[in-house]
Amino acid sequence: MPNSEPMAPSRDLALVSDASLVVAIARYRQDALAETYRRHAGAVYALARRLLCDHTLAEEVVQEVFLRIWDAPEKFDAERGSLRSYLLAQCHGRSVDLIRSEQSRRDRELKEHRQQAEAGYDIEHEVWDLAVADHVREAISDLPTEERRAIELAYLGGHTYREVAVLLDQPEGTVKSRIRAGLRRMRRVLVDAGVGGVS
Repeated sequence: MPNSEPMAPSRDLALVSDASLVVAIARYRQDALAETYRRHAGAVYALARRLLCDHTLAEEVVQEVFLRIWDAPEKFDAERGSLRSYLLAQCHGRSVDLIRSEQSRRDRELKEHRQQAEAGYDIEHEVWDLAVADHVREAISDLPTEERRAIELAYLGGHTYREVAVLLDQPEGTVKSRIRAGLRRMRRVLVDAGVGGVS
């Protein structure tokens, strides 16, 4: 970390560079951490909130990011980029970790549910379900691309509407409308095929 300018007293920290703030943090100056938080916490929170779609989790990520800079300020290298970019990268990494952890939990629960269902499964149901699955795949494949992608993420990927909106970088209302329109198309196709509608 560079130490290109003398360290200012607390009242003047608002005038120093980000790099000098990190130098002060390395010297355990809490006022420097507070000034860093004042400058960058809003951007870090906004990214975490957008990725996680959860206020509480986003706040936890912000706390972790600034705790990391306090615990290991030497990991910031001003020659590789700005402090804000560094903090946002830390935020993105931690948010992705949380998303993956949640997806792993969902996958485990889905596996358990499948195992429980398979315990009482018979061949007649299996044949019927395979036939229905074929019709569903065909109905999905015939959808417009935007509707198909939204439905695949929501129903096959197990994502909430908000998560689908983030993944597709689209407004949540748009995603919901596309999913509803796609399901209506699928319902008509499945009814015509004699396998019922889509709930």
